[in-house]
Amino acid sequence: MSVVKSDLIKELSTSYPNFLKKDLIKLFDITIYEMKEALKRSERVELREIFSLEPRKQKARISRNPKTTERVNTPEKKSILFKMSKEWLSKANEKK
Repeated sequence: MSVVKSDLIKELSTSYPNFLKKDLIKLFDITIYEMKEALKRSERVELREIFSLEPRKQKARISRNPKTTERVNTPEKKSILFKMSKEWLSKANEKK
């Protein structure tokens, strides 16, 4: 299931009718921008009781091509570890 920004803004505007829609869009954009910048700086991002994002570095290594059994140098790369809170995980796995 994918989530679209416009759907999130629509949900926020119904939940918080006192805020203008353009203000909610700006707030959402700032939040996403700050999360991206923190991950670029290799900092952990946590939204309490929702999820956490943690950047990880995979070391450079020598791997093997399974087709040709040739050794290949794999450079260092970054990945992001996503961890959902227990509460949200149980909500996601509920049967309706």
